[in-house]
Amino acid sequence: MTPDQTKTAEKMTSVKAAWDKAPSGPKKDAALKHYRAAETAHKAKNDAETNKELDAASHALA
Repeated sequence: MTPDQTKTAEKMTSVKAAWDKAPSGPKKDAALKHYRAAETAHKAKNDAETNKELDAASHALA
C-alpha cells in the first residue's frame, strides 16, 4: 500500500468507528449512505472519491 492508501484506510476505520458510536437517526442514516459509497470507491481504488465520501460521512455525523 502507498502512504496515501494507508491514510485512506485509516480514515475509513476512523469514520466507521464514529458511525458505530453515533445515535440512531437521520444523521447516522445519511452518513451510512456516504460510507457505503466510500467503500465502493475504495474497492475501485479511487482514493479521491473515497476521501470525498468519507468527508461527507463525517460531516453528516457532525
